[in-house]
Amino acid sequence: MDWQKIIPVIVSIFIIIFIAVVRAYSKTFAAIVSTMPINIALSMWIIYSAEEGKPESFVSFMQSMLQGIIPTVIFVFVAWLAARAGWDLWQVLLTSYAVWAVSIALIFWLIK
Repeated sequence: MDWQKIIPVIVSIFIIIFIAVVRAYSKTFAAIVSTMPINIALSMWIIYSAEEGKPESFVSFMQSMLQGIIPTVIFVFVAWLAARAGWDLWQVLLTSYAVWAVSIALIFWLIK
């Protein structure tokens, strides 16, 4: 078993469980934990390990993450606007993902 690939998955599962438990005590803290760059660090770990520390692959991955973070912020903003408008969860998610997809396509189109 390759523990370098399995440990990030186990850590991710524990983070999800932690957020589910913490949300009962503080929705604000759960939201902060949800938006922490934990998945970014886990992704970096996975890519770095898979690429055996090759800097060019790692830098390329990090550049793509920079390009992807803007649509993610747009996703959260649209979700917040839709939730404020009283939409149900499925409407919020579908709209937010649609806007996210258009945003990411636009960013990658503009950069290429």
